[in-house]
Amino acid sequence: MSPEREDKDMDRWNLTNLYQSFADDAFAADQAGVSALNDKMNALCERHDAGALREYLALASEQAALLERLSCFTLFSMSADTDDEDAAKAYDTLNNLEASLAADNARQEKWIASFDLDAIDDARVKAHMFILKEIQARQAHALSEQEESLLSHMKTTGAYAWAAYKDKVVSDIKVSVNGKEDPLTDTLNMAYDPDADVRKAAYEAEVKVYEGAPENAIAAALSAIKGTSLYEAKLRGYDSVLSRTLENSRLSQNTLDALLDVMKENMDMFREYYRLKAEVLGHENGLPWYDLYAPVTDNTQSYTYDDACTFVVRHFTDFSAHLGQFARRAIDEHWIDIYPRAGKVGGAFCENIMSLGESRFLLNFGGHFSDLVTMAHELGHGFHGECLKDEPILNTRYPMPIAETASTLCETIVTQAALKEATGDDALAILDNAMSDAAQVIVDIYSRYLFETALFDKREKGGVSAAECCEMMLQAQKDAYGDGLDPDVLHPYMWTWKPHYYDVDEAFYNFPYAFGLLLSKGLYARCLEDPEGFPEAYETFLAKTGAMSLEDVAKTMDIDLTDRAFWRQGMDIVRQDWLRLKELLEAKR
Repeated sequence: MSPEREDKDMDRWNLTNLYQSFADDAFAADQAGVSALNDKMNALCERHDAGALREYLALASEQAALLERLSCFTLFSMSADTDDEDAAKAYDTLNNLEASLAADNARQEKWIASFDLDAIDDARVKAHMFILKEIQARQAHALSEQEESLLSHMKTTGAYAWAAYKDKVVSDIKVSVNGKEDPLTDTLNMAYDPDADVRKAAYEAEVKVYEGAPENAIAAALSAIKGTSLYEAKLRGYDSVLSRTLENSRLSQNTLDALLDVMKENMDMFREYYRLKAEVLGHENGLPWYDLYAPVTDNTQSYTYDDACTFVVRHFTDFSAHLGQFARRAIDEHWIDIYPRAGKVGGAFCENIMSLGESRFLLNFGGHFSDLVTMAHELGHGFHGECLKDEPILNTRYPMPIAETASTLCETIVTQAALKEATGDDALAILDNAMSDAAQVIVDIYSRYLFETALFDKREKGGVSAAECCEMMLQAQKDAYGDGLDPDVLHPYMWTWKPHYYDVDEAFYNFPYAFGLLLSKGLYARCLEDPEGFPEAYETFLAKTGAMSLEDVAKTMDIDLTDRAFWRQGMDIVRQDWLRLKELLEAKR
């Protein structure tokens, strides 16, 4: 059961700085404002002078702020309550609104591409030079105005609708564990339960509940979404969906190859961890899936939400006063939706609202140390936005891989702080949680990368069934986890509720987590070398992430992302924790 507080109104996020409700006059006014600004932007495209481009950027910034507020309020409302009919209608309306802009956006980007940007001496234009040149480069994959409009409208009634349908199906799932029916999100939290029988029963009940109608409905959504991603990549002239993802990620194939190589060459360390944990828990054939997060001690330490807040803020402040102040504000101003409940989506996320200089965080807090770490992770995302808030709004859209760096560094901060305070079984529990998290980000993320690669290959040949998704997922888990897990007790349905597979515009949202983990570990090592000077340099680094390639952002910290030696340095930090944990686990055998 979630460690809830008595005042339930304080447990949900406050959205009033956005809108009071979907009936708020401001919501309708902002929708109308988006179209009105677009008309003005179209009119400017009749001119071809630096002044017109300067005015265009001002209008585009204002429009981006309106769209951000509209989409955030809709996303937050749907995520907190998937049965909210007003939110569902607003989601559809907003998608149609954005689709209606597609042809004009295409025309405007072609107009931008006609400028010799280097010849323009204007402060606003120079401030946006990176994204303007990025728009020009994208013309190689641009469609006609009519095609862009058609594709956008078809996504509204296709891929986006399928994603919303999947969320509804998953949020409506109830799982019966030992005679008690719970929302899926509560059942997933049982993976951390100290009772082995509860963990196993929750796993078996969860796997069983997908069979039949749910798995077929979810597979239909996944197949449709991936089919759209494939067709769009081909239509735009990309070699693959992955090559499009890398371009959108501002990341080179050489960097991804270096990252993947270092991940693969360290798989044995994580498999050794799983085998040793299995032995400690009394398993002979590797670790069964339901014990991936099992505690390895009788330690029953738990955290109320208020305890977790106190811990996180204190240690964030030790790292950086700015980071601590940001976390305190997020908590005090109720930017966080805290506990799992029926109708609420699973997992956790942060969304930065750059136009307000705020963020909102969705958690499914269950009182475990891992929930404290998740809170730190999401607050790290928010701090990334905090460091960008003084940048022009068009320069705040950072790509997927760098998105997981600030969040993972914040995980490291609280974990290392907890280890300094812990002794005995407390230290063992924290180290195991840290290693479990690292293994998830390296091993499980690699399995997801393998699964998505296989899924796209299969989808190119036709529709993909639930049975085929399960088969590919099991194979990906075997290839990634190797002999670390019991091959007879894996999880064939991990594709059902992970939201990243269902975003038609952001395929392969898996390797960014590994990128973020190892980059953040390397940054943390530098922090230990210069704890006084690092926070300021780090905040400057985060502030540049919306207007540079990732390779160039890394160079500001003297990091070469194509160098495997750098990624190995990050993995060495993980190995240090593993060696300490290994000693403690071997003493338990």
